[in-house]
Amino acid sequence: MNSFTWLFIAALAASILLRLWLANRHVAHIRRHRGSIPESFTGRITDEDHRKAADYTITNTHTGMLALGYDALLLLGWTLGGGLDWLDGSWSSAGYSPVLTGTLVMLSAMVLMTLLDLPFSLYHTFVVEERFGFNRSTPGLFISDLLKQGALLAVIGAPLIALALWIMDASGGLWWLYVWLVWMTFTLVMFWAWPTVIAPLFNKFSPLQDEDLKQRIQALMDKCGFHSNGIFVMDGSKRSGHGNAYFTGFGNNKRIVFFDTLLESLEPIEIEAVLAHELGHFRLKHIQKRLFSTMALSLAALALLGWLVDQGWFYQGLGVSQPSDWMALLLFMMVLPVFSFFLQPLLSRLSRKHEFEADAYAVQQSSGADLVHALVKMYRENASTLTPDPLYSAYHDSHPPAPVRIAHIYANMST
Repeated sequence: MNSFTWLFIAALAASILLRLWLANRHVAHIRRHRGSIPESFTGRITDEDHRKAADYTITNTHTGMLALGYDALLLLGWTLGGGLDWLDGSWSSAGYSPVLTGTLVMLSAMVLMTLLDLPFSLYHTFVVEERFGFNRSTPGLFISDLLKQGALLAVIGAPLIALALWIMDASGGLWWLYVWLVWMTFTLVMFWAWPTVIAPLFNKFSPLQDEDLKQRIQALMDKCGFHSNGIFVMDGSKRSGHGNAYFTGFGNNKRIVFFDTLLESLEPIEIEAVLAHELGHFRLKHIQKRLFSTMALSLAALALLGWLVDQGWFYQGLGVSQPSDWMALLLFMMVLPVFSFFLQPLLSRLSRKHEFEADAYAVQQSSGADLVHALVKMYRENASTLTPDPLYSAYHDSHPPAPVRIAHIYANMST
């Protein structure tokens, strides 16, 4: 152990204690308000729905607390416990080239991490979601999804890892800049290709058949200056009862996607209001801003890794005896979230700001009252708590608490 070991342990302990403290506040706050519906939702949400949302959120929070402890133990096992060092030694003894050895080490680590996370994934899907009436998945579909994800990791992830390791070995001190350029290119290609290449592997996307709704949506898109490659309905109901809507892709490959569960629960005018909110993100350039922020943060992270890769204390402090490019990448990916967690409130605040702005845009382009009606239905159908702890929400939530969001919409309607 060295000084960095103790810094890592201190940061991990601090992040766990902070998460647990916030989670306990959250649970206690929801329990105190389990029997009282916020005033702005009185008459819109039944007592039964309100209690269900409270119980669902509390159950998920408790499960998350258990998963937090489990993940922390796994992280310590991988690092200070020697897990990564053992995995690296096992593959290195095979005598393969450095690039192939590193690729195999990283791929096998990712597969093992996924398998170790399976108990909580299974519990969430087939116990928690089942208990509250949301699960539509089957064991066969669950396994099929895992196999498809594994195939994508092999087909897409393996070449990308190998290319990154080759660049690190062949490009000298500025390797991190070249890896960043490759990663950004890959990200943009995937962002463009996801709607038509990747997403259809997991879900069926059918053109919207409701002509009246399609005309309503097309009129709104024309008004907002948004051109898409189609309006599609996704069979989200084959896995979950939760509903949502989004647009994806960029350039001439953008498309509007509605979950079939959402279309079943909302009226056409409410769907239009929800879409106006999503289009607000487009018109206000939130997607571009988030993309540029991601690019800047990833560049800074890779620049930091470019320095750490040559520091022996970085490896020794995290339980790795033999420095290598692939060990540096793995350690960095695993340890960075421990430290970056403390930046979460800033990212959450920015996201909530964008949500407020998109709501204000939706009020200008459609009906604020219909947006409120749609959100109330979505909160009810998704069992979203109406009474999160304010501090927990400020730290974690990308969307404003329901009463706060509704109040902002009404404020925009009156201006």
